[in-house]
Amino acid sequence: MNQPVKTIRWGILGTGKIAKAFATALKETPDAVLAAVASRGVDSATAFASEYGAHELTKSHGSYQALADDPDVDAIYIATPHPMHRENALMCLNGGKHVLVEKAFAVNRREAEDIVALARAKKLFVMEAMWTRFHPSVLEAKRIVASGEIGQVATVQGDLGFYSDAGPEHRLFNPALGGGALLDLGIYPLSIAAYFLGPVASVKAVGQLGPTGVDLQCTFVLQHENGGLAACTASLAARTPVEFTVCGSKGFVRLHNRFHNTEELTVELNDGSRRTQRVPRIGNGYAHEIIEVNRCLREGLLESPVMPADETLALMGVLDEMRRQIGVVYDADR
Repeated sequence: MNQPVKTIRWGILGTGKIAKAFATALKETPDAVLAAVASRGVDSATAFASEYGAHELTKSHGSYQALADDPDVDAIYIATPHPMHRENALMCLNGGKHVLVEKAFAVNRREAEDIVALARAKKLFVMEAMWTRFHPSVLEAKRIVASGEIGQVATVQGDLGFYSDAGPEHRLFNPALGGGALLDLGIYPLSIAAYFLGPVASVKAVGQLGPTGVDLQCTFVLQHENGGLAACTASLAARTPVEFTVCGSKGFVRLHNRFHNTEELTVELNDGSRRTQRVPRIGNGYAHEIIEVNRCLREGLLESPVMPADETLALMGVLDEMRRQIGVVYDADR
């Protein structure tokens, strides 16, 4: 007789835009429920729970600590700005909760190491919420590469940019909130480049800094340990195509506009053949990473093989080096 599948009881820490997207996806995820939400004030948490929760089943907490201590929560999604991730994640881990931490995972590698070390010491699950790695379109591109259809992969190209005229106090430009294109947007092409080409051996970055001292845009070139090269751009100063292309000796596979959340890819080969595939995702796309965390928890895994903690740490180190090269310094670096 089949055992019933354990429902994973999720908590969400924070009530901003990304928390709302995650809560929406939870409703589309099998055998998962939004058990509790926390804000710095109970009114905000209550409003969030009434709109996105499972009716009276979802608890509202007026402090993050109350969520960390809630015995009816298995895992917590940390949806605050990245300078708060270390403090919030350590609080949740100390409360005995598994954690999914929004990207960028932290402000720098040192903070990220603190989170991972505590998770491992307490034997709790930890993962960076790099949702793109779990999207069906990206998995299909990975399958195409592995099949040998585009030959030996040598280089990838990726960009993520939009124009923002938000003020200096806004999260995107405020150094106290970890502002800048690199941590907010650059993490995507960086992580997906590593997903296709493996560990990064070295990086060269150039950036344009804005009035608040954070990067308006950054372009970087990665050399991977396997010899492959990546060329990537992140920008808050311009709208870019937002595509990601994996290039091999026989052709290329391109993830189309909004590559980080696309349902469409194209394969173009040296023989002139070209095909476009539609690869549907669930809802807004966040469900796929939730399904992976749920799978790991049910199987007793403390990390996901798709987004392991050691890789998150390595990529945080690459981000640190890029910021050093372009001159972006946060309080957490001092």
